[in-house]
Amino acid sequence: MTGTIIITICTLLLIAYLFDLTSSKTKIPSVIMLLLLGWLVQQGSLLVKVNIPDLSFLLPILGTVGLILIVLEGSLELEFNNSKIGLIKKSFVLALLPIMAMSFLLAFLFMHFSGASFKDSLLNAIPFSVISSSIAIPSVRNQSGATKEFVIYESSFSDITGILFFNFIAFNATISAGSFGYFGLDILVMAIISFAATVGLSLLLSKIDHHIKFAPIVILIILVYELSKIYNLPALLFILLLGLFLGNLDELKRFKWIERLKPDELNIEIHKFRELITEATFLVRTVFFILFGYLMKTSELLNTETLKWAIIILACIFITRAVLLKIFKLDLSPLLFVAPRGLINILLFLSIIPEKNISFVNRSLMIQVIFLAAIVMMIGLMTAKKVAGPSAEQHIDVEDMHSL
Repeated sequence: MTGTIIITICTLLLIAYLFDLTSSKTKIPSVIMLLLLGWLVQQGSLLVKVNIPDLSFLLPILGTVGLILIVLEGSLELEFNNSKIGLIKKSFVLALLPIMAMSFLLAFLFMHFSGASFKDSLLNAIPFSVISSSIAIPSVRNQSGATKEFVIYESSFSDITGILFFNFIAFNATISAGSFGYFGLDILVMAIISFAATVGLSLLLSKIDHHIKFAPIVILIILVYELSKIYNLPALLFILLLGLFLGNLDELKRFKWIERLKPDELNIEIHKFRELITEATFLVRTVFFILFGYLMKTSELLNTETLKWAIIILACIFITRAVLLKIFKLDLSPLLFVAPRGLINILLFLSIIPEKNISFVNRSLMIQVIFLAAIVMMIGLMTAKKVAGPSAEQHIDVEDMHSL
């Protein structure tokens, strides 16, 4: 029995690896293939009457670790210098505005049709308003450098601001001026913790001579993230800052205290660390989506009662995105289509306590939105031409920011 389980897991991971290898040619988002693979495993286990225990408790664990690794992997690849300031501002605003617009629009609709309070409706709306970096970042791997860079920033900021907004609504019984004050204080505290933890982890990375070096670093990163979450701090901010710091040591050499980290030697270790994170990200993300597909019921995917809501949510996503891309003078193709939902959306949805759930805002609706958004992205990337050259590298000007 044990041997059969090991063979099955290895086979599934190798199939997932083939999906990853061929996705650049097929343009089919790996999330669709992984979910279908998990669903086929479920059907196969039912057919041969294999009794598999309930594994749903693993979803939040794998999702949290996957989210940490995905954002860390993406931020390690980003360049941070004066020439990127405009791009960062633009991607942050384009991450924040759709979340706010979508959340309030859906909240009004949910409130009107369910009779729930506006606060509960808003809490149920936020999980549908966030772009999933776990899907967006891998999907643009073969796009132009500028497009890929923008999507990494935008989707990472979307995850961070989405979690911040969700926690702000979820953990404040009443929204008042004091709530915003505490919210700002939380961000400040997290920024200080992030700086201290980042410097500490960088020192460890440069000082540890033991042959096991990266495993304790990854464990500490997850530990800092989870401890920050316990105190309702924006923990994902730490992951983003850590990745940016490690990935941009050369840009920080002008600061004298950086020399204590021996940046030239540390860059070699960071390169190895990045490779480890990339491999780990693939494994955790793959297992998460296969497991989610396995736990997915056919009736949830084909639920006609929630399908109309899935289409409404999808229309809101792409209309809002098209308007904002036009305002910021960015090409619609392929950016319009890169607005997938996935791991972060599932995690936020699972975080809503049962008493706050709206009846028709359920697993079925979330699954349908994820599938439909992935299909739209697939079609968009298939039909979009790979952009290269200056037209793809549209950076924000000061006038663009003032026009907001």
